[in-house]
Amino acid sequence: MQKYSQVRAMLAITKASLRAIFRSPSAVVFSFVFPFIFILVFGFIGDGGGVPVYKVAIDKNCDTANALFDSIKTSKRIKIVRFASDKELRSSLLKGKIAGVIKITRPADAASAYQYTISSTSASDDKWPQVLPILNGISNEINNAKFANRPAYVKADPVQPVKREVVREYKTIDFILPGQLGFSLLSSGVFGVAFMFFNLRNTLVLKRFFATPISRTHIILGEGLSRVIFQMVTAIVIILAGYYIFGFTLVNGFRTLMEMLLLSFIGLVIFMGFGFIVSGLAKNDSTIPPFANLITLPQFLLGGTFFSIEAFPKWLQPISKAMPLTHLNTAMRAVAFEGQNLWEVRTEIGILLIWGIAVYIVAIKVFKWE
Repeated sequence: MQKYSQVRAMLAITKASLRAIFRSPSAVVFSFVFPFIFILVFGFIGDGGGVPVYKVAIDKNCDTANALFDSIKTSKRIKIVRFASDKELRSSLLKGKIAGVIKITRPADAASAYQYTISSTSASDDKWPQVLPILNGISNEINNAKFANRPAYVKADPVQPVKREVVREYKTIDFILPGQLGFSLLSSGVFGVAFMFFNLRNTLVLKRFFATPISRTHIILGEGLSRVIFQMVTAIVIILAGYYIFGFTLVNGFRTLMEMLLLSFIGLVIFMGFGFIVSGLAKNDSTIPPFANLITLPQFLLGGTFFSIEAFPKWLQPISKAMPLTHLNTAMRAVAFEGQNLWEVRTEIGILLIWGIAVYIVAIKVFKWE
């Protein structure tokens, strides 16, 4: 008599569950169609125009004891932003988030004028050309109003007022696609798992499984594996569609694709833990959406899906940074556009793993088999 195989039984469950997922309109819509529509919309919109207030950074060697710097600080057209590290500053330059870095140089002698330069990149070609005339206007006002009938107090560097570095173009799709992929993983993990296991209990399918020799662990692994396979296929389609249709940046090609898929797998497993929690807490199928939305909506809105969390009020940013979707989106964007490897985004992965441990501790406590 052939020995009963837990693995073979698990794979049979996986096959049947995967077939059911592909036949489910809601699963296809929330995991693929809905995120893909957003990608299409933002892909066709492209990058918009400039903003009335231009963000700049100040060079660490900039002379700040002069009238020009004081005027820049009070300007209504220029906003000085500061960064915690050179790495963050460099990232903002590469993505065109700031117009450039201003440096003011003290003259070698009292008869000479202060000189200013802007260090920028091609990613900010829609910003620094507007900032330079603003600086020129401020300097002219200083020279004419405050230092009239005297040698020029301040002027642009006569040799190279703008030091422009040509960098990779940072497109709207480079920000939007990772966010939509994260949203797809979150929706599939929470809603998909919650409804799946609730329905298995409600239709007594789990009870029928218990009449067979298959272990409970292999039941969960079989159902979970089907969800993982479906979502990984969805992730591949979303990434490749963005790459070939809208020019989404995969800076290291196939390696970047595989790293994004590994991040997707980590994120999905964590989000599935939330689904187990919702499944355990729900008393009936009508209570699943409210529970699930309590988990997904705040992350969807505040997790950097559509907008950088830097655009949120300062009091709200710590809440956004605590959410697992925020860290998944951040890691995805760093890997895809900046070319960072998984070790370089280890902080984001570490926070995701901490979330995973906490989520599954709760899931084990509340999950119900019957």
